[in-house]
Amino acid sequence: MSAEVALSTEDLRAVAAFAAGSAETVLAVFEADHPEDAQPREAITAAWAFARGGKRGKALRDTAWAALKAAQAAHTEAAREAARAAMAAAGAAYLHPLAKPTQVKHILGAGAHAARATELAAGGTAAGHLARTARRATPGVLDVLNRYPSAPDGGGRVGELTRLLDTALRTRPRG
Repeated sequence: MSAEVALSTEDLRAVAAFAAGSAETVLAVFEADHPEDAQPREAITAAWAFARGGKRGKALRDTAWAALKAAQAAHTEAAREAARAAMAAAGAAYLHPLAKPTQVKHILGAGAHAARATELAAGGTAAGHLARTARRATPGVLDVLNRYPSAPDGGGRVGELTRLLDTALRTRPRG
């Protein structure tokens, strides 16, 4: 059985804000592909609402699932990854207090999917996007991340980006 990680509502709000900010950076990639589909935007809006003091409830879950459906309907892989970033943003509020590497995906998933969307849309690398994402992480996010083991192996390119972001944040100078 895994040990538990102490998490406050404020910790979850910090993680949700970080995830929402990460997903916002690539929302235009999805909206260029599917301008009539507001589901990813609604997921990000719900994540921000929670981060700013709202309830962790049905709206977050529903918008996360809707963003995932939007990802499945997208025409390009970049748009799919942008919608997955929105899904991960809404799901970030559901970080579990289990000291398992897989929980790191709740913290960093939106950032990793956003980096992949950027990489695919630009036809380049995600390094610059990851660096900007790492700079946006607040001390609260770093504190929560460091309560968990490092990101897990696997997960394809998004898993690799998650591990790169995880390493960048864990080795970032404090203060």
